[in-house]
Amino acid sequence: MIFSKACEYAIKACIFIAKKSIDGERVNLKEISAEIDSPEAFTAKILQQLVRQNIIISIKGATGGFEVETKKLNRIRLLDIVVAIDGEINDKQCALGLKGCSHKQPCPVHDSYKFIRNSILSMLQTTTLHKLSADLIEGFTYLKH
Repeated sequence: MIFSKACEYAIKACIFIAKKSIDGERVNLKEISAEIDSPEAFTAKILQQLVRQNIIISIKGATGGFEVETKKLNRIRLLDIVVAIDGEINDKQCALGLKGCSHKQPCPVHDSYKFIRNSILSMLQTTTLHKLSADLIEGFTYLKH
């Protein structure tokens, strides 16, 4: 379960926008794309998808930009962002791509991959945008080096 490049950018953009929203600021496309090191046109498409999925808000005008409702930060999960960009997660997919892989007829890596897949899914379901942005604000994490 690896994220697409668009999903990686979306996660980073959401964290950056959330951090700025906590600080009472809106950010524009140029700032976001510079912060997450993504081409502006590609970033714009990603942000549009996030707006359509009600994860972020776009405000038009001279004082406009992108923001996240701070009261929603504890309800927006990493899974919401991943699904908004990459679609539903197939938690039954075989690591080796076998169609008939199951607990009755497992592939050689079935049990090990099942544990890893379930751990990742749990992390996506329990990690909130608030946690990710708070860690960034506190300096525990970084979006770029």
